[in-house]
Amino acid sequence: MHWHPSPGVTLNSQILAEACGCAESLGGVKDGRWKTSIFFYRAMTRDGAAGPAGQQGQQHPDLPRDLLGVALHERPGLYFSIVRVARLVLQADAAFPQVMEKLQSYKARVALNFEGFQYQLGDFCLRIGKCAPNNSESLRGIMMEVEYYSLSSIEKSRAIMEDFFDIWQETVAKKSLPGHFIHVESNFTEYGLSDQYSFQHTAVQYATCLQQLMATVRG
Repeated sequence: MHWHPSPGVTLNSQILAEACGCAESLGGVKDGRWKTSIFFYRAMTRDGAAGPAGQQGQQHPDLPRDLLGVALHERPGLYFSIVRVARLVLQADAAFPQVMEKLQSYKARVALNFEGFQYQLGDFCLRIGKCAPNNSESLRGIMMEVEYYSLSSIEKSRAIMEDFFDIWQETVAKKSLPGHFIHVESNFTEYGLSDQYSFQHTAVQYATCLQQLMATVRG
């Protein structure tokens, strides 16, 4: 879920603090910090530059122009690559970025971090945090990740998750904050992912959330 501010309202850290307060008011117990990073890669041209084909060199014809890299807090030994235009998600070793750098296939252009506090709430884990550029405190968005431990089937857990979201929205509404959380469901079947939830699903969800946050900022 990502935060959609009311028209004319600027994002601020107070909204993030209020969201964390909502988790605690529901009985959530703070369980440390978390951080997930997303990297925007651009395919290298044959002269070694990163940019659109024809600008500073010729792009390799077999490489998609843009690639997203996702480093999840829960799986520090893994790295996920997403090609959105082809609806592909790949799981690799954490050293994969270094391999791309040595092959001079892709160059990282921008890095964004999702980070904040984690809360344990019964069978749920809530991760509430901000989105900000690497090495910057500039707030680009606020989001929340919800994990349900008891079921791995997306369909079987759907009703439980929807009930939780309803309770969460009611709790946030009592704060009278200038905006609201929006849940945009990822289309996992487009990426060839099954009903059994995996970390690849999580990587796709972060890419979807980022896309929605960017649309909110542009809007």
